[in-house]
Amino acid sequence: MLKDVTLGQYFPGDTIVHRLDPRTKILLVVLYIVALFQAKWWVSYAIVIAVAGLSMALSHISVKNMFKGLKPMIFIICLTAVLNIFYTQGTPVLPGWIITWEGIERAIQMVLRIVLLITGTFLLTYTTSPIALTDGLELLMNPLKKIRVPVHEMTMMMSMALRFIPTLIEETDKIMSAQKARGADFENGSLVQRAKALLPILVPLFVSAFRRADELAVAMESRCYHGGEGRTRMKKLQFAANDILALVLGILFLAGMILLRVFGL
Repeated sequence: MLKDVTLGQYFPGDTIVHRLDPRTKILLVVLYIVALFQAKWWVSYAIVIAVAGLSMALSHISVKNMFKGLKPMIFIICLTAVLNIFYTQGTPVLPGWIITWEGIERAIQMVLRIVLLITGTFLLTYTTSPIALTDGLELLMNPLKKIRVPVHEMTMMMSMALRFIPTLIEETDKIMSAQKARGADFENGSLVQRAKALLPILVPLFVSAFRRADELAVAMESRCYHGGEGRTRMKKLQFAANDILALVLGILFLAGMILLRVFGL
């Protein structure tokens, strides 16, 4: 299960999506999320699914990799579906049943919304390196510096968090394998017993995480890191024609979704 967590991973490529400016991709994800929450009926959801599928095809991200990243979210998705099925009023499927047709319809829509939301956000990290993502976020948030918001420090922390997610997952997998080799059982027993069995994993994991954080702090300090003041970039971000076209299409997509909602589609 831990190997299925793909949040923060970057898949290098030379597709049209990979070549887009990171600021463009961040803005497109925002437009996509707003458009997704405008979806009300099946026509709207079908259009969002088509847009997500086209984006995956253009970025050469396989469906297998995308659904692999959805595995850790299966519990939340199933719980959302069950709650909507049993707690939505309407016409019962059968006389005397608590399950309604409206509940089933709402459950399907909510599951689609969660899956499409995760898909859109994962595409951003899959096709954008952490460094480019940090630069894009910092440039987009530059106006906040006028009110003394530490933009560079915030984006740096976000970048390091994304960078170390795969590292911590790999470390956790190694610790679990070592504990299993020593006879630890993480799958059998009651919920309390399985929770107690996780303690031998959490303690060395926290120790390793703090050690890595200390080593990173020492490395940054030895390189005279003092925040964003006076720093330059090796690669300057510039909008190209493809970025303008992508943003125009994103705005048109959002406008179309709003119109569909107004007309009840």
